[in-house]
Amino acid sequence: MRRWQAENSLLRFLSMSVTHLIESPTKADGAQLWRIARDSAKLDLNSPYAYMLWCRDFAESSALAREDGKAVGFVIAYRRPDEPEAALVWQVAVDASQRGKGLAGALLDALYTRLVANGVRYLETTITPDNEASIRLFASFAKRWNAATETSVLFDGEDFPESGHLAEELYRIGPLTLRKDPGE
Repeated sequence: MRRWQAENSLLRFLSMSVTHLIESPTKADGAQLWRIARDSAKLDLNSPYAYMLWCRDFAESSALAREDGKAVGFVIAYRRPDEPEAALVWQVAVDASQRGKGLAGALLDALYTRLVANGVRYLETTITPDNEASIRLFASFAKRWNAATETSVLFDGEDFPESGHLAEELYRIGPLTLRKDPGE
Protein backbone atom coordinates (compact mmCIF):
# COMPACT_ATOMS: atom_id res chain seq x y z
CA MET A 1 0.00 0.00 0.00
CA ARG A 2 1.68 3.21 -1.19
CA ARG A 3 -0.84 5.70 0.15
CA TRP A 4 -3.22 5.85 3.01
CA GLN A 5 -5.28 8.53 4.70
CA ALA A 6 -4.86 8.95 8.44
CA GLU A 7 -7.95 7.64 10.23
CA ASN A 8 -10.35 10.06 11.95
CA SER A 9 -8.82 9.19 15.33
CA LEU A 10 -5.40 10.28 14.10
CA LEU A 11 -6.79 13.51 12.69
CA ARG A 12 -7.69 14.57 16.25
CA PHE A 13 -3.98 15.33 16.60
CA LEU A 14 -4.20 17.83 13.78
CA SER A 15 -5.69 21.28 13.58
CA MET A 16 -9.33 21.08 12.54
CA SER A 17 -8.65 23.50 9.67
CA VAL A 18 -5.83 21.43 8.15
CA THR A 19 -6.07 18.17 6.25
CA HIS A 20 -2.90 16.12 5.83
CA LEU A 21 -2.31 13.21 3.56
CA ILE A 22 0.07 10.71 5.16
CA GLU A 23 1.79 8.41 2.70
CA SER A 24 5.05 6.63 1.95
CA PRO A 25 7.65 8.97 0.43
CA THR A 26 9.01 8.52 -3.09
CA LYS A 27 12.56 9.19 -4.22
CA ALA A 28 11.33 12.52 -5.60
CA ASP A 29 10.53 13.60 -2.00
CA GLY A 30 14.12 13.34 -0.73
CA ALA A 31 14.98 16.99 -1.32
CA GLN A 32 11.88 18.10 0.61
CA LEU A 33 12.79 15.83 3.55
CA TRP A 34 16.30 17.30 3.55
CA ARG A 35 14.83 20.84 3.61
CA ILE A 36 12.55 20.05 6.58
CA ALA A 37 15.45 18.42 8.47
CA ARG A 38 17.77 21.36 7.68
CA ASP A 39 15.20 23.95 8.71
CA SER A 40 14.56 22.18 12.01
CA ALA A 41 18.04 23.29 13.16
CA LYS A 42 17.85 20.43 15.69
CA LEU A 43 18.39 17.22 13.74
CA ASP A 44 21.69 15.75 12.67
CA LEU A 45 21.54 16.77 9.02
CA ASN A 46 22.41 14.09 6.49
CA SER A 47 23.35 14.87 2.89
CA PRO A 48 20.53 15.53 0.41
CA TYR A 49 21.67 12.36 -1.36
CA ALA A 50 21.08 10.32 1.81
CA TYR A 51 17.47 11.54 2.06
CA MET A 52 16.88 10.72 -1.61
CA LEU A 53 18.27 7.21 -1.12
CA TRP A 54 16.23 6.81 2.06
CA CYS A 55 13.04 7.67 0.18
CA ARG A 56 13.89 5.11 -2.47
CA ASP A 57 15.17 2.24 -0.30
CA PHE A 58 13.17 2.64 2.92
CA ALA A 59 9.92 4.19 1.67
CA GLU A 60 7.79 1.33 3.01
CA SER A 61 9.08 1.91 6.56
CA SER A 62 8.78 5.69 6.41
CA ALA A 63 5.96 8.22 6.30
CA LEU A 64 5.48 11.67 4.82
CA ALA A 65 2.77 14.21 5.57
CA ARG A 66 1.60 16.59 2.88
CA GLU A 67 -0.52 19.69 3.01
CA ASP A 68 -1.71 21.04 -0.33
CA GLY A 69 0.85 18.80 -2.07
CA LYS A 70 3.80 20.13 -0.05
CA ALA A 71 5.79 17.92 2.34
CA VAL A 72 5.31 19.24 5.90
CA GLY A 73 6.59 16.39 8.06
CA PHE A 74 8.20 12.99 7.96
CA VAL A 75 9.29 9.93 9.89
CA ILE A 76 12.11 7.89 8.42
CA ALA A 77 12.62 4.42 9.82
CA TYR A 78 13.93 1.02 8.82
CA ARG A 79 13.27 -2.57 9.79
CA ARG A 80 16.29 -3.99 11.53
CA PRO A 81 17.86 -6.71 9.36
CA ASP A 82 18.84 -8.77 12.42
CA GLU A 83 15.41 -8.35 14.02
CA PRO A 84 12.65 -7.73 11.46
CA GLU A 85 10.03 -7.42 14.22
CA ALA A 86 11.69 -4.12 15.20
CA ALA A 87 11.68 -0.92 13.16
CA LEU A 88 14.08 1.83 14.23
CA VAL A 89 12.95 5.43 13.83
CA TRP A 90 15.91 7.39 12.50
CA GLN A 91 14.40 10.86 12.31
CA VAL A 92 11.12 12.65 12.91
CA ALA A 93 10.74 16.19 11.64
CA VAL A 94 7.85 18.61 11.21
CA ASP A 95 7.90 21.87 9.29
CA ALA A 96 7.81 24.94 11.56
CA SER A 97 4.38 25.88 10.15
CA GLN A 98 2.91 22.62 11.47
CA ARG A 99 4.50 22.32 14.91
CA GLY A 100 2.25 22.06 17.94
CA LYS A 101 -0.56 20.37 15.99
CA GLY A 102 0.34 16.78 16.89
CA LEU A 103 1.56 15.92 13.41
CA ALA A 104 4.64 14.01 14.64
CA GLY A 105 2.42 11.74 16.74
CA ALA A 106 -0.03 11.27 13.86
CA LEU A 107 2.85 10.32 11.55
CA LEU A 108 4.17 7.76 14.05
CA ASP A 109 0.70 6.30 14.61
CA ALA A 110 -0.03 6.02 10.88
CA LEU A 111 3.36 4.49 10.12
CA TYR A 112 3.27 1.97 12.95
CA THR A 113 -0.34 1.00 12.20
CA ARG A 114 0.94 -0.06 8.78
CA LEU A 115 4.16 -1.65 10.08
CA VAL A 116 2.42 -3.64 12.83
CA ALA A 117 0.02 -5.01 10.21
CA ASN A 118 3.15 -6.26 8.42
CA GLY A 119 4.77 -7.99 11.40
CA VAL A 120 6.59 -5.23 13.30
CA ARG A 121 6.15 -5.56 17.08
CA TYR A 122 8.64 -2.99 18.43
CA LEU A 123 9.44 0.65 17.81
CA GLU A 124 13.04 1.52 18.52
CA THR A 125 14.69 4.91 18.47
CA THR A 126 17.66 6.62 20.07
CA ILE A 127 17.40 9.89 21.97
CA THR A 128 19.98 11.97 23.79
CA PRO A 129 19.05 12.65 27.43
CA ASP A 130 18.67 16.41 26.78
CA ASN A 131 16.08 16.00 23.99
CA GLU A 132 12.94 16.49 26.07
CA ALA A 133 10.65 16.97 23.07
CA SER A 134 11.58 13.59 21.60
CA ILE A 135 11.30 11.89 24.98
CA ARG A 136 7.75 13.31 25.32
CA LEU A 137 6.84 12.30 21.75
CA PHE A 138 7.83 8.67 22.24
CA ALA A 139 6.41 8.44 25.77
CA SER A 140 3.11 9.68 24.36
CA PHE A 141 3.29 7.09 21.58
CA ALA A 142 3.86 4.29 24.12
CA LYS A 143 0.90 5.51 26.17
CA ARG A 144 -1.43 5.68 23.15
CA TRP A 145 -0.38 2.17 22.14
CA ASN A 146 -0.55 0.85 25.70
CA ALA A 147 3.00 -0.49 25.32
CA ALA A 148 5.96 -0.79 27.67
CA THR A 149 9.12 1.25 27.18
CA GLU A 150 12.60 -0.04 27.95
CA THR A 151 15.64 2.23 27.84
CA SER A 152 19.34 1.46 27.74
CA VAL A 153 22.46 3.20 26.51
CA LEU A 154 23.17 2.17 22.93
CA PHE A 155 26.19 4.42 22.34
CA ASP A 156 28.16 6.26 25.04
CA GLY A 157 29.26 9.79 24.28
CA GLU A 158 32.87 8.56 24.07
CA ASP A 159 31.89 6.24 21.19
CA PHE A 160 31.47 9.22 18.85
CA PRO A 161 34.43 10.69 16.97
CA GLU A 162 33.62 14.28 17.96
CA SER A 163 33.96 15.33 21.58
CA GLY A 164 30.97 16.48 23.56
CA HIS A 165 28.40 14.15 21.99
CA LEU A 166 25.91 12.93 24.57
CA ALA A 167 25.02 9.27 24.93
CA GLU A 168 22.37 7.92 22.57
CA GLU A 169 19.82 6.07 24.69
CA LEU A 170 17.87 3.29 23.00
CA TYR A 171 14.11 3.42 23.56
CA ARG A 172 12.36 0.14 22.78
CA ILE A 173 8.56 0.34 22.83
CA GLY A 174 6.38 -2.74 22.61
CA PRO A 175 5.19 -5.25 21.99
CA LEU A 176 2.85 -3.38 19.66
CA THR A 177 -0.46 -4.81 18.53
CA LEU A 178 -3.02 -3.49 16.09
CA ARG A 179 -5.66 -1.37 17.74
CA LYS A 180 -8.94 -0.16 16.39
CA ASP A 181 -8.18 3.37 17.53
CA PRO A 182 -4.50 4.10 18.37
CA GLY A 183 -5.34 7.80 18.77
CA GLU A 184 -7.36 7.27 21.96
